[in-house]
Amino acid sequence: MAALPEEPAEVVVKPDPEGGVPPQPPPVPSPAAPPTTAPAEGEAVAGTPGSGGEAAPPKPAPPGPAASPAPTDRQTLLAVLQFLRRNNLHESEDILRREARLLGEEVAAAALSPSGPGAQGTPGGETDAAGGEALLSRVAAAAASGAAGGSVAVGAAAAPGAAAAVVAVPPGKVGGGVPVEDQPDVSAVLSAYKQQGDPALYEEYYSGLKHFIECALDCHRAELSQLFYPLFVHMYLELVYNQHENEAKSFFEKFHGDQECYYQDDLRVLSSLTKKEHMKGNETMLDFRTSKFVLRISRDSYQLLKRHLQEKQNNQIWNIVQEHLYIDIFDGMPRSKQQIDAMVGSLAGEAKREANKAKVFFGLLKEPEIEVPLDDEDEEGENEEGKPKKKKPKRESMGSKSKKQDPNAPPQTRIPLPELKDSDKLDKIMNMKEATKRVRLAPECLPSICFYTFLNAYQGLTAVDVTDDSSMIVGGFADSTVRVWSVTPKKLRSVKSAADLSLIDKESDDVLERIMDEKTASELKILYGHSGPVYGTSFSPDRNYLLSCSEDGTVRLWSLQTFTCLVGYKGHNYPVWDTQFSPYGYYFVSGGHDRVARLWATDHYQPLRIFAGHLADVTCTRFHPNSNYIATGSADRTVRLWDVLNGNCVRIFTGHKGPIHSLAFSPNGRFLATGATDGRVLLWDIGHGLMVGELKGHTDTVYALRFSRDGEILASGSMDNTVRLWDAVKVFEDLETDDFTTATGHINLPENSQDLLLGTYMTKSTPVIHIHFTRRNLLLASGAYSPQ
Repeated sequence: MAALPEEPAEVVVKPDPEGGVPPQPPPVPSPAAPPTTAPAEGEAVAGTPGSGGEAAPPKPAPPGPAASPAPTDRQTLLAVLQFLRRNNLHESEDILRREARLLGEEVAAAALSPSGPGAQGTPGGETDAAGGEALLSRVAAAAASGAAGGSVAVGAAAAPGAAAAVVAVPPGKVGGGVPVEDQPDVSAVLSAYKQQGDPALYEEYYSGLKHFIECALDCHRAELSQLFYPLFVHMYLELVYNQHENEAKSFFEKFHGDQECYYQDDLRVLSSLTKKEHMKGNETMLDFRTSKFVLRISRDSYQLLKRHLQEKQNNQIWNIVQEHLYIDIFDGMPRSKQQIDAMVGSLAGEAKREANKAKVFFGLLKEPEIEVPLDDEDEEGENEEGKPKKKKPKRESMGSKSKKQDPNAPPQTRIPLPELKDSDKLDKIMNMKEATKRVRLAPECLPSICFYTFLNAYQGLTAVDVTDDSSMIVGGFADSTVRVWSVTPKKLRSVKSAADLSLIDKESDDVLERIMDEKTASELKILYGHSGPVYGTSFSPDRNYLLSCSEDGTVRLWSLQTFTCLVGYKGHNYPVWDTQFSPYGYYFVSGGHDRVARLWATDHYQPLRIFAGHLADVTCTRFHPNSNYIATGSADRTVRLWDVLNGNCVRIFTGHKGPIHSLAFSPNGRFLATGATDGRVLLWDIGHGLMVGELKGHTDTVYALRFSRDGEILASGSMDNTVRLWDAVKVFEDLETDDFTTATGHINLPENSQDLLLGTYMTKSTPVIHIHFTRRNLLLASGAYSPQ
């Protein structure tokens, strides 16, 4: 979950498995460099971006001809060997000597010579007249400063015919050597450390890369263009951190216009960071600096980039690529601009394909066997008395819950769920009866829509929920009140006082009616208790309880029998944006400004699980229909799926270009729909971890999403004052999640989503903030009227 400090591990620079020129070792951190932090869970620690974060087996150096090193290289090599011997690193010295085919006597002789081995000029154009002692002092200084920051890699190059080695020396350990081909010589590596701090070269480096990418072939250009944004941010932050404020300002003004439009909000935050002190308090930028930005690039495009950076000796950019980016390489054709645009846009780039490989039990739990009593009179009075009511055969449909055990379902006992009470069983029977009268929706049979408009809501409506049986509606308001309405003729009543309850005959058939106090009957109940705007509300499945969460950092549980607050759950220290009951009751989830979601049980005042991983506020939460998983949407523009059993993140979905505000699971548990401020609705296949649909049409934030009871239609509600209906069957039936798309992590989305749009319904001037399908598939929508 949270990044933990790791033991100092032995770091070795690995050869790239595809061959080619290996990257240079990362620069030794200078005192002015930013402190490094432990990588977040699941991140690659060592290795080249080409290795995809996995340790590549070291490639043995080819047995070259036994040529003796050229004089210049020989002197450099002797200097390094002498340094190793002086520091008692005998094992490393032996390996390096074997590689370079030098005898121990030669090293000893070189050490005894009065002048010492000389060092020639570096490729950077600087000549070192002081000879070998200067070179050794630089190597020693690099080792000393490297010991503080972790380890230092010292490279030595031989003549073209011979092989070279890189030795990594972690603090307190003697490092073993790994053979690497074509490593540039020590002086070139060390000159790169000097250049790192030169602020004048940043614009030149970035311009050079920009020119290279813009001149690349079309098929590579789209993929390599993904580098612009993370490199721009890291180079700007590096300039600010090293206190080159004027250069940073010039760099920002010159290149910020080149970035994609969906990064504009981030760039606004970035432009306000002009001093080193500003960075310390900015959590978003600290996260950006410490979590690796993920790019998914084809192998061909990656090789092209690597070759360009090696030819130009562009160490500055190569170091950023190594240190701050995670390049997820796939084999196959490079992706098109449209495919890339559909998937990118989150704060930390795309999701690694590895993050979506874990098994997810997305099937539904087996429904308990409940016999429908035969002696009930039919509500519509169709049957004559004495005849048993005929059961209508239940129509099978895409989202209906089957009686057989779903092969993709979790074990029934995977997480403890509350037992069914008698009242729950009665409710299930009512639900089954309603289901027999459900309207089967289709493109030619769209639902009727009933809109609940909150008029004169001067208090500011901030949250809405409707009970599963559509009998009550609740509104959360900015004046910190929670208001519950009955939407049926039956009024809301509280339970009688304890003194009155003692007088009731508890054996009577209508005891549940008798305990209610008729004097308290009203259409509206107002619940007071929060001390800030109420941002989320949720009814329990049995309609006995109500949850609300607020800016005051608490989640409150209210009784709908007494209309009083039973518990205040305090765990979040900042505003809580959303809360939701599990479909089975008992558990609930909350998400807030502290960037974590918490799982609670109603009878525990501490959270059972804390789901940490988002880089910004958790703005919306939703339970999977089988209650084993929780989806969270965030202002970091990602959606995560968490396993309730162990707290692990099992899916990360990227593609939205703005904070996510709505989530909905399909009734069969296979698919997830997400809506955000970018006005797009994205559809995800949970089992394969893939985006399978993109619905475009809304022109403002999508605040409400819901599938119909049989999963045939997806309804979306937006701040653009419309409700739209989409053909969910058509989206999902055309899916081809073959091995190729699962391996590369992308599919070809249809160009146009208009043929999936079944209808658009405008309100007069009411943003839609909640949508609900009744048990018979009538669509209820709600929002507060906002006069223009």
